[in-house]
Amino acid sequence: MKSILLRRSLWFLVFLLSTSALLAEPLNLRIVTGNLSSGRYQKYDDGPGARIFQGLKPDIALIQEFRVGESSETEIRSWVQSVFGSSFSYYREDKELPNGIVSRYPVVASGFWPDAEMPNRDFAWARIALPNQQHLLVVSVHLSASKEPKRRAQTKALADYCKKNLKIGDWLVIGGDFNTQVRNESCMKSLAAFVEIKPPYPADEAGNENTNANRRKPTDWLLVSKPLQVLSVSNLLTKQGDLVFDTRVFTNLEKVSPALATDSAAEQMQHMAILRDFVIPEPKQ
Repeated sequence: MKSILLRRSLWFLVFLLSTSALLAEPLNLRIVTGNLSSGRYQKYDDGPGARIFQGLKPDIALIQEFRVGESSETEIRSWVQSVFGSSFSYYREDKELPNGIVSRYPVVASGFWPDAEMPNRDFAWARIALPNQQHLLVVSVHLSASKEPKRRAQTKALADYCKKNLKIGDWLVIGGDFNTQVRNESCMKSLAAFVEIKPPYPADEAGNENTNANRRKPTDWLLVSKPLQVLSVSNLLTKQGDLVFDTRVFTNLEKVSPALATDSAAEQMQHMAILRDFVIPEPKQ
């Protein structure tokens, strides 16, 4: 009995030491959002969107129009494992054009908040536990492509949901396809109490901030609350701030294999991806 207790005590000591060693290092965290479905069926079956996510290697991905094949649980799980890795978990709402979240780190709770303006999608959310036990509340959104008043109603509802569901100490991430036509759309004002909305905005290597297919409108956003905003660093791919990723103009594609130069120009490719890198310091003892 003494030998068993000794072995257990030694194992627990090794576990504590290894965990402490992991937490003693700053955490590099990469978050990517993208409405990257393509082809006539708004799915991720044909490869370009999947290759972009693979090449960018996010720790957390916010995905819009999250459809694969017939979108069975088996198909979605297989796609997540093949694109991100076998250890990744995910949440995906059950809608015609679903939003979803994929994470390297444990999803401890998840669900959706109803979007009264859009019958075929809602606001998908997941609470994610980082290795230092900091929790992120991550929300994947896809706002209306019609008139701005609908988007304004949606962001007001989203702000109300955040107010009700954001726990003390949580960091907030909101990202996705906002379908905004200009940078200063009034629909963004409702979210300003929860996330930082200010320049410099993500851009490609040429300085273009626009994210729709023809690169003329700032339709996509990846926004975070202030405690995470202050930990933002220039993206590690180009070292030029936050990145709008367009395979047609990205100059160092070997860094993002298997993405191809033609992927962002695929048939009916929806939008460009946005990538943000953060460095989270070791927790205080």
